[in-house]
Amino acid sequence: MAIKLYGATGSTASLRVRACLAEKDLDYEFVSVDMSNKEHKSPQFLSRNPFGQVPAFEDGDLKLFESRAITQYLAHTYADKGNDLIVKDPKKMAVVGVWIEVESQKFEPAGSKLAWELAIKPIFGMTTDDTVVEENEKKLEEVLDVYESRLSESKYLGGDSFTLADLHHLPVLKYLMGTKAKRLFDARPHVSVWAAEIQSRPAWVKAITA
Repeated sequence: MAIKLYGATGSTASLRVRACLAEKDLDYEFVSVDMSNKEHKSPQFLSRNPFGQVPAFEDGDLKLFESRAITQYLAHTYADKGNDLIVKDPKKMAVVGVWIEVESQKFEPAGSKLAWELAIKPIFGMTTDDTVVEENEKKLEEVLDVYESRLSESKYLGGDSFTLADLHHLPVLKYLMGTKAKRLFDARPHVSVWAAEIQSRPAWVKAITA
């Protein structure tokens, strides 16, 4: 099998790539990286990702790391496979690119901190830092206010079709929807509908149950 994804089951970055692979209906080998035993810091893994983080990716002789770079490679290289995740019109794709950046620079920093404090820490018996939660809830609310405005104009963030701009949100949403942070989404009607719709996509269901 040409495509290999080296990752960890609970990793949001690994899930981002798995979601893309599912949308493109691509066969691949998932190679589990045992992060509890520091396998991601081993010389062998560092040859695939020099920053010692999951995921790492191979497609034949091509090696990549950074989940969003991997999803963009997959969406463009396998454009004729599965579901479209990009748009052909350059101007429309530029708009999609804006929202890809917004997810990375605005949504993910606050969302991932909340996911860590509210969803992941309790799993490991760690104490949630309420100060961090409060600070990042405010940050996320500001982002979601912008999303509410945008989604009142179009069904998806990048326009009228589901694209990478939406897909990239799914792993963090997965964690947040099981916490009190869900209320931040529920309080914004267009955001709530969007979040529910993208989480119900068959490819995402497949990605998280595979």
